[in-house]
Amino acid sequence: MQFMMIVKASKDSEAGVLPGKELFAAMGKFNEEMAKAGVLLAAEGLQPSSKGVRIKFSGTKRTAVGGPFPETKELIAGYWMIQAKSLEEAIEWGMRCPNPMGEGMESEIEIRPVYEASDFPPDLFPPEEAAREQRLREEMAKKASKP
Repeated sequence: MQFMMIVKASKDSEAGVLPGKELFAAMGKFNEEMAKAGVLLAAEGLQPSSKGVRIKFSGTKRTAVGGPFPETKELIAGYWMIQAKSLEEAIEWGMRCPNPMGEGMESEIEIRPVYEASDFPPDLFPPEEAAREQRLREEMAKKASKP
């Protein structure tokens, strides 16, 4: 099963405050530990929402709205994509993570399962669509592994 571990933004992350050397090193060690365990699929930190854009949809109309965005607690500062045997295993990895905003700070990681083909009824996601999706994933993986 795949899970996204989402690091919630803080006032500091939204202000563009970078982690200190100690936290940066701890996160690197944590990422390396997950990679060696074969759990880590991807890990990235995100720049503040002031550098981002939201696309708003209203029927067929689309509008691009630049950041920053309100409600810091609803924003994402970074994420990991992991492969785990269960939600419990994903939680174990999340509990081992260094505090994403630094020790002594408040922070939060949200863990959410990623939909898999088997989660959808066959009439919504027929086998030919599942096969197409799998081919696409394989193509993306090949492109990502090329230097």
